Order: sequence, then structure tokens, then C-alpha cells
Amino acid sequence: MKNFSIAGLQLALSSGDNRDRIEREVSSALRRFPWVEMVVLPELASFGVALAAAETLPGPTEERYRALARKLGIWLVPGSLYERDGDRIYNSAVVISPGGEVVGRYRKIYPFLPYEVGVSPGTETLVFDVPEVGRFGVSICYDQWFPEVTRAMAWQGAEAIIHPTLTGTIDRAQELVLAQANAIVNQCYFVDINHAGALGSGRSIIVGPDGDVIHQAGEQNEVMPVTLDLERVRASRRRGIKGLGQMLKSFRDTRVDFPCYGAAAAESPSLRCLGPLTLPERGK
Repeated sequence: MKNFSIAGLQLALSSGDNRDRIEREVSSALRRFPWVEMVVLPELASFGVALAAAETLPGPTEERYRALARKLGIWLVPGSLYERDGDRIYNSAVVISPGGEVVGRYRKIYPFLPYEVGVSPGTETLVFDVPEVGRFGVSICYDQWFPEVTRAMAWQGAEAIIHPTLTGTIDRAQELVLAQANAIVNQCYFVDINHAGALGSGRSIIVGPDGDVIHQAGEQNEVMPVTLDLERVRASRRRGIKGLGQMLKSFRDTRVDFPCYGAAAAESPSLRCLGPLTLPERGK
């Protein structure tokens, strides 16, 4: 197994057509850091938050990124875009191999409701293998607030989570904590790439399998090339974090059938009394 280099691109993009700029920025990053093997962009990087720009997949934007990955010989996760499938719209991320092949598409399981109106939830996690390196997973923004998403990918063997984000709100500080928590409790890398500028508050973060912050960006444009050593993940999972907690083994070995999962989740009186999932009202 070998180490694997990833560059996160924290960019100040717009709610318009950003595809030409993305192609320039990715190409520029590879000229500066030619050892990079994967490039990751923020959530909704191509068009911003414009539902009207939704495309079917496969589609023209995906094809552009396939050609770019093939030209540069890199793995590419170009953030996400709104995907139209019949009368539904999903927030979807695509993973493209150095040969330009789509190895997986992921639909965000937890749209940011009640704010991300008009977006349907996906129903399946995505993991994929980088040959001779290891297994990776993909989630998007609000997914990280739900520990089940990262745990499901870790259960499937994911050793690094690629996590495009679009956050320009005051809860970014909480997300930084969550990125570390997801890495710690699943003993994996967590690569959380946010927007700068009008769409985001920056502070992208890349966390190691012991919860160590490998890099945290500022609030401006930034290219973040880092090298992942997946043997760190395997050692952490075998021996425990700092030789102590071996959470995935304990999760594997437990015989508890947690009642908060499955059909029983809908029957919780304490959750039912919270009321509907709606925007807060003024004065209440």
C-alpha cells in the first residue's frame, strides 16, 4: 500500500456557471503540486445553489469533468451539483477515476432541511476503492451531523471520507468539531472542503484518524495538498487511538439491537413531540 496525495480546493465561487474557473483552478493546482493524485472541490461548486441548473446524470457537466480527469490523470471529486431525475432533484456528487470513468455517484442523504427546499434525500452510501491505496467514502455537508452516515461507510470499510461542504453560516465552528468527531469515532481520515467568499466561510479542515488536525484553512482561496497514510488508519483500528479506544471492534462485537434505528425510530414519543420539520417562526 502506498501513501495518497489529495488537494482540496477552497474557492470563492458564485451562484453561476463556475465550470471554466474550476477547470483552470484544478489545472493550476496540478501544475503547482504535480504529485497530487486526487482533487476535491466544495459542495455545489459548478453552479452554486441554483436549482434551475439541475442536470440529469450522466450529463454535460459530468462529461466535462470526466475529460478533465482523463487529461490530467487524476481522481476528481468536483464537489456536487443538483441532479434532476424525473420530477425529483438530488444534491449529488460524482467520483471520477484518472481514466475518466465514473466510479460512483452519491446523493446527499440529509439535505439541509428545512432550508434546502425542493431537494430529495438519497438512500444509499457510497464507497469506492483506489487500487493499491484503500477504500474511500463520500458524504456531503449536512450528512456529517448524522453519525450514522460516516459509521455506515466505516462499516463498509471506508478509511477516508471525502466531504464537500457549502457552509457560510454561524455553525461552521460546530462543523469543525463534527469533522474531528467523525474521524475519531470511526478511526478514519475526514476531508471537509468548504467554499470561500460569497458561498462559504472557508475554514476547510482535514483530520487524521486519531482526530489530529492535519490542516485547517483560513477564509480565503486556498489550495490544500496533503498526503494520506492509510496505514495510520489500519494501525488505529487494530491498536486503538493512542493505543486505547478500539471503537470499531466494540461496535462490531456488540449484541445490542439499538431501538432508535429501524422502524422503531418513528415510534419515539420524545422525538414525535418535537413537531414538524419547519423554519423557526418569529416570536416563537
